[in-house]
Amino acid sequence: MIDESRWLFTVTDLKQYMYCPRVFYYQTCLPDIRPITYKMQMGTEAHVEERERAARRSTRWYGLPEGERLFNVWVQSSTLGLSGQVDEVVRTAGELIPVDYKMARRVGHHYKLQVAAYAMMLEETYQVSVRRAIVYLIPLRKATEVPITAGLRRQVLQTLETMRTISAQETMPPPTDWRQRCADCEFRRFCNDV
Repeated sequence: MIDESRWLFTVTDLKQYMYCPRVFYYQTCLPDIRPITYKMQMGTEAHVEERERAARRSTRWYGLPEGERLFNVWVQSSTLGLSGQVDEVVRTAGELIPVDYKMARRVGHHYKLQVAAYAMMLEETYQVSVRRAIVYLIPLRKATEVPITAGLRRQVLQTLETMRTISAQETMPPPTDWRQRCADCEFRRFCNDV
């Protein structure tokens, strides 16, 4: 049962906040204005194609000797006030490993936080410890293991609280420190101070 007094966010909201807090703000506080870019459309199409390719691979592709593979696994956490869909979950003897496909060439911190949130939700749902996740970089055809550390878990919790404050107060956060991200941002025309 979800606590109605808590904001329910998606794991994508969490990832977007870490990438740029203002993208999260615009999506949450001004939800009807989000433009769709070519880059976003390409990412969606690449995800669909990768899911079809992934179904043909064995778990050895991820460095795992064996395991059952589940695709598009819906998870939700009443504790976190968070929901999302994991691209793939590998179930081995005593372990669940979330796998997230990314149209990227490196594993950014926002991706690590995203898979940590998936891990925490899988733990709550299945009552099993999740110690690691995998980020699969589509352009490189490379699987990168991400340890689910106590630090990542704390950051998920802290970030969710900050996101709830922004949503409740509708306060625009400062822009990202990584201004090169603004060049391809669908909201760049809304930020007149960058």
